[in-house]
Amino acid sequence: MPLALLALAIGAFGIGTTEFVVMGLLPEVAAEFQVSIPAAGFLATGYALGVVLGAPLMTVLGTKVSRKRMLMILMGLFIIGNVVTAAAPVFEVMVVGRVIASLAHGAFFGIGAVVAADLVAPERKAGAIALMFTGLTVANVVGVPMGTYIGQNAGWRATFYVSRRWASSACSVWPGSCPNSPALAASGCGRRSPPSATCRSSSRWR
Repeated sequence: MPLALLALAIGAFGIGTTEFVVMGLLPEVAAEFQVSIPAAGFLATGYALGVVLGAPLMTVLGTKVSRKRMLMILMGLFIIGNVVTAAAPVFEVMVVGRVIASLAHGAFFGIGAVVAADLVAPERKAGAIALMFTGLTVANVVGVPMGTYIGQNAGWRATFYVSRRWASSACSVWPGSCPNSPALAASGCGRRSPPSATCRSSSRWR
């Protein structure tokens, strides 16, 4: 299995955990910032808003830069967002941190799926994409309960620092293991074409 593909799954795990773990930590966050639990729920709302805004914006940016660089940019945003969230001195700053982290969400899974498919032979593309998304599944089954446990016992800030570490681990792998490739627009993918036309990996990886 390509190391870059494993890193994509780890990145998906970190993003999935960060998205949902906050719901189990609302009482702790509300108590520290002296807000109501319903008000603390804006942390989930802010993340959702960032996904809605970030997906199209980051995808447009992805047509201008190589996929490897785009993955690094997305993980950079995610790491910055988690650091801001974990270090937030006031509730409003924590909400901003959640929005920053969520900007990477939609584009990561979109671009990551294309990269995952191109890391393997044609007959293994579906399996590679499934493996990447397995990280998101495992995040819901393992990451969220684990993150909640850490947050309730070591402080909620620790959970987001751990998520940052997951993202950093994935990001450190891509420079040496993910092939260079043109931006999506340059590769021809996404353009209108006859139904029989396909985007061939040989024209994208160089």
